[in-house]
Formats: sequence, C-alpha cells, structure tokens
Amino acid sequence: MSDDEKTADAASEDMKRKFREALEKKNAQSRKGEAHLDGDSAVHGTHGAVTKREFRRKSG
Repeated sequence: MSDDEKTADAASEDMKRKFREALEKKNAQSRKGEAHLDGDSAVHGTHGAVTKREFRRKSG
C-alpha cells in the first residue's frame, strides 16, 4: 500500500466514524420522547366538528 492509499483509507474511516456519530446523536434525540411517562395525549377532543357529516349521492 502506498501512502496515498493509506491516507485515503484513513479519511474514509474518519468520515464513516463522523457519520456514525451523527446518526447515533440523531437517534438519541428521537428516542428521548418515547417513554410517554406523562401519559398525556396531544389530542384533547374534536375541534370545530360539531355537526354530523352528511353524505349525498352524486346526481348525473
């Protein structure tokens, strides 16, 4: 292996390591809210839909 190949391999491994760290950081951020320990839902009821929906057949 020449010096150029060694530096290319090292740069490739360094880039892989950086991407892996970034992915782990991203996944840790998204996993942070998965516990649902508060038990409170984001949905607290209907908003504005007071009447029953009416379906009509298309004529023609």
